[in-house]
Amino acid sequence: MTKLSVNINKIALIRNSRGGNLPDVAKAALDIVRFGAQGITVHPRPDERHIRYNDARILKPLLPVEFNIEGYPNDKFMQLVTEVKPNQVTLVPDPPDALTSNAGWDTIKHKDHLKEVISVLHKSGIRVSVFIGTDLKLMDGAAKTGTDRIELYTEDYAKNYSSLPQKAIADFRKAAMRAHELGLGINAGHDLNLDNLAYFHKNIPHLAEVSIGHALISDALYLGLENTVQLYLRQLQ
Repeated sequence: MTKLSVNINKIALIRNSRGGNLPDVAKAALDIVRFGAQGITVHPRPDERHIRYNDARILKPLLPVEFNIEGYPNDKFMQLVTEVKPNQVTLVPDPPDALTSNAGWDTIKHKDHLKEVISVLHKSGIRVSVFIGTDLKLMDGAAKTGTDRIELYTEDYAKNYSSLPQKAIADFRKAAMRAHELGLGINAGHDLNLDNLAYFHKNIPHLAEVSIGHALISDALYLGLENTVQLYLRQLQ
């Protein structure tokens, strides 16, 4: 079964817009788990404009499900994750001023850096996933870094799904098959939603986990949080 990990950054963004603790990020995370999600994802950024580093410290002992922390492995991020020890760290090549994730790793150019970072995370007992596109050479490069999983960066799929779904999925299917051949676990995320998730899930073999935040939280404004989590879970059945 493919797990649903809900990214709660946008809940933190609403909280931060007014100060205080409304909505309560920790309560929202626990409610999302109660509604059926099998994981919680956060992506702290240097300016802490949504998830704060201390949110990760608070969430870790509370969560009865998988905790995934995404981010660029600068010194501050590495200090956080080796302290908190989430179940999984997803390495993303975001520049500090990035609005959202917008590219996967060049695992050939950055192989030595990724190997060093992954080794540190493994010593802390943390599973590692590397955010990546569909280039098969970069998939081969990912395997050489020592990562446990890759996370397919799905923006191109989401952008092209409505007009040409078979074409949109083709490279992602090939990449997933290659990753599996290389012994890598397969995650996916970015712009997956209620319209395109079921087709992606049906056509991507060995898909372990999807991480979804922006679309899910946006849908919840209209449909309610519990109902929305349930609707996303149904797309993965």
